[in-house]
Amino acid sequence: MADDVFGTAGIRERVLTAWSAAPVRFREDANAEEELALGGYADRLVIELAQNAADAASRAGVPGRVLYEFRNNTLVVANTGAPLTPEGVESLATLRASAKRDGEVGEDFPAESGDNPPQATPRGGAGAAVGRFGVGFSAVLAVTDEPVVLSRTGGVRFSRADTAAAVGELPSLETELRRRDGHVPVLRLPFEAEGEPPAGYDTAVVLPLRDEAAVELVRRLLSEADDALLLALPGLERIEIETDDTHRVLEDADSRWHNHRTTGVFDTAERERLLADRPTEERTRPTWSVVWALPRNASPEASAGVVHAPTPTDEPLSLPALLLATFPLDSTRRHVAKGPLTDWLVQEAAAAYGELLRTRAAAGEAVLRLVPTGLPAGALDGMLRDAILGVLPDVPLLHAVGGSVLRPREAVLVEGADETFAEALAPLVPGLIHARREDRQALDALRVRRLELSDVVDQLGGHESPDWWRTLYTALATMTTDPLIREALGTLPVPLADGRLVRGARGLLLPGPELPLDTLAAFGEYGVRVVHPAAVDPVLERLGALPATARSLLEDSAVRTAVEHSADADDPDAIAHAVLSLVAADPAQADGLWWLSDLVLRDSDGDLVPANALVIEGSDAQAVLDPDEVAPVAHDLVARYGLPALQAVGVLATLGMVSASEVALDQLPEALRDLDGIDDWVYDVAPGGSPYGATVGELLAIRDLDWVTDDSWPKTLALLGSEPELRRALVTQVRVVGPDDRPLGVPSYAAWWIREHVVLDDGEPLAGRADPEAEPVLASFLDEAPAWTAGLDPEVRTAVGLVRDVGDLDADGLALVLDRLADPERDVDEAAILRLWTRLGTLALFPGDAPAQVRVLGTDGVTRVTDADRAVVIDGPMWVQRADLGGFVIGSGAAADGLSDLFDVPLAQEVAEGKIDGPGTAADVPAIVRELVPQVPAVWWEHEELTVDGVEVSWWVDADGGPHAATFDGLAKALAWAAGRWDQRHVIRAVLNEPDRSVELLVDAVYD
Repeated sequence: MADDVFGTAGIRERVLTAWSAAPVRFREDANAEEELALGGYADRLVIELAQNAADAASRAGVPGRVLYEFRNNTLVVANTGAPLTPEGVESLATLRASAKRDGEVGEDFPAESGDNPPQATPRGGAGAAVGRFGVGFSAVLAVTDEPVVLSRTGGVRFSRADTAAAVGELPSLETELRRRDGHVPVLRLPFEAEGEPPAGYDTAVVLPLRDEAAVELVRRLLSEADDALLLALPGLERIEIETDDTHRVLEDADSRWHNHRTTGVFDTAERERLLADRPTEERTRPTWSVVWALPRNASPEASAGVVHAPTPTDEPLSLPALLLATFPLDSTRRHVAKGPLTDWLVQEAAAAYGELLRTRAAAGEAVLRLVPTGLPAGALDGMLRDAILGVLPDVPLLHAVGGSVLRPREAVLVEGADETFAEALAPLVPGLIHARREDRQALDALRVRRLELSDVVDQLGGHESPDWWRTLYTALATMTTDPLIREALGTLPVPLADGRLVRGARGLLLPGPELPLDTLAAFGEYGVRVVHPAAVDPVLERLGALPATARSLLEDSAVRTAVEHSADADDPDAIAHAVLSLVAADPAQADGLWWLSDLVLRDSDGDLVPANALVIEGSDAQAVLDPDEVAPVAHDLVARYGLPALQAVGVLATLGMVSASEVALDQLPEALRDLDGIDDWVYDVAPGGSPYGATVGELLAIRDLDWVTDDSWPKTLALLGSEPELRRALVTQVRVVGPDDRPLGVPSYAAWWIREHVVLDDGEPLAGRADPEAEPVLASFLDEAPAWTAGLDPEVRTAVGLVRDVGDLDADGLALVLDRLADPERDVDEAAILRLWTRLGTLALFPGDAPAQVRVLGTDGVTRVTDADRAVVIDGPMWVQRADLGGFVIGSGAAADGLSDLFDVPLAQEVAEGKIDGPGTAADVPAIVRELVPQVPAVWWEHEELTVDGVEVSWWVDADGGPHAATFDGLAKALAWAAGRWDQRHVIRAVLNEPDRSVELLVDAVYD
């Protein structure tokens, strides 16, 4: 038996005596121990034993080391430091009475440790005891009933079984023991124990685990042990954990955490004010401490999410750092007690947190993620966050764009500005910071002043160079993808080529490198807003500026105004130079800009003349246009800018043209209004003579036709036929769409103008004359065209009004032909008149009033002129036999109807009944005829004398299609007409007259 070096027997005797004398004391001790073991300390085994080890190391003044060794269902916790003493044993066996009192502060939080530099301890204090309740050892009861403490000074053990046996010998406790079902307070009766701590350690706690639940709890608690132990207990420098399958060492926590520690000792007045509501022994330990620990990497392995006081509580913490502070705890040891001490420590913790962020910001780190935002996780967390947000606005923790660290109260954030743009703005906005979108909530919490981007933009504008502005625009590159930011940049200053600084990029022109600066500057004098080339940046295009090609500059309304008023300008030559310089770079850029022809240029005499009244010397235009209307352009302009540029602005080398698309005839575009007689053309070609609602998709017109001299038309028409664009403008019909959406092809403006205005030496118009290739019959009724027209393109001849066939006649030409056709002095043979009638009958054209006299064909085969009321149109061959009807106008089918309308002459069947007199004798059509022409009727009617309406004829076909004949020749015609095979009349006649030729005719029919 070992010597009872710790006086355990005396302790047991005193406790048992007290229990025996007052059983309620036994009950009180049992309840208190059970409450601690099952409540406040149920899962604090690892932490409490580490805290005891830290106390021992602190008392001995040595670095603390702890070993947790878990094997064979036994946990051994060995530590270095002061060994077990009789006072310590008495403390272990006494609830709520620690062996540490004033002057025995245990481990403390030295102010020199961690990241912050050495500093004076507030109010003269040196540290604060951790194990200040004297009850932490009760945590072992959560896993064992037989705890043992072995030290190099001796050993002590506790035993539920031995305590129960000792209590069972006390009669006064029999009833209470029975009521508790044999449960007794284990840690009130110590027993001496034998054994030694592991080598290298001064004390060891040996815990045989009670059951499997205890084993699982120990495994979990050991796996959860992390840097928080070292941070909470800085007296420990090493924690080693060994199990059957793991081996871990915790040390050097400062290498993984940034720390800031603040400690102190309350003076007498503070103690009375702040500790008045705390227990007596707690009031005798006036030290306090606050530690903040911030992980050095993104995912530290440490207990987070709760407040440590300084070991973990159940108070949630939403800040991304560890807080270890000497907050007072309630009786459960799980929650921070309310009161003045807690309120005071909250303010100290807030100040310490501000210092932690200040040191990290000074080290170059971004700390906005550490600013409290959102909702608090609990009451204490809310108090801490409010206090911290009251401190941080005055703490230098925000990095200015220039690199300095600013207090939030001094900082300015420009809404929408990204990092690159903020750097560009920094010289103009003092205190400017840049923040990511995810940092905005933190900046709001810090009450950082914000400026709207539009307000900053409104304040920009000084004497900065175009290069500086370009740097600024480049910095905006990524921001302008946001539509809202583009809107805020609507008043962004932009330097122009003429030296002005304007606000807003929308509508400005961005010059390319091919555009000369002197040209751009010249345009600026007339209101054209062109960005200075040194300031051009793609960002300006995203903000509404337009790439300034030669075309876009020329299309600018200010350029047009300058051109149209160039004759009255102070320096018209400067305008001419600016325009011609642009056009010379690419003459095609001027296509369709008809108003460029108003640009005044110098002619060969040095006078100012609009470009559209200038010609290239020696050109076709000079050859055909009236010299009183046009003048040669100055030679130096040709040499400087070239013919293509001059022609592009309207100087004529040949006849000029204008064009327009989607033209409403009742609202002609400005480009067409100066064309000679254009309004007359509109009314002539518009459907129904009204231009309202009529449109033209594309209209190409030749201008200046009224300037062509009378003797130049042969050359002019040859020119129009030889140049493709001019030819197209002349010969292509214009497609007019009326209000009813029906298209109509009409003569081009040029064709119309020439037909209306060009007259020959005889004073008569060119139009309406016979084309050199006209049909002889038609040509005989028209005036002859000049010989020089034979060399013109046939389509050109037709376009200008020369008549090649009846279809080329217009209403006036048709009237002329009809008038001359009725001239009795003209000899017209029957063949010619028959061909002409066939063509005239197909015209959908009328000359106006019908002619009073008509040339007709008599039964004698001779043409003559007769009054229209003595003529008929016959549309069938049998009517030719009716000499009683007067003169004949002969046509077939639709042509007959057309002739009737054209001459206002009735059809023959409209003036004669055509009724056969007498029935005739029915007879079969010979079989050979039916075989040759299957369409003939099977029966015909023979007449000795055939009369129709009292007039003798040789054949007829009645209204029912029945053939009647009085002769073989008549029968052949009657059968052919009745069969609808008039072309077979001669074959039928042959077989009727010569039946013996039937085989020959049948053989011939095989090849029909």
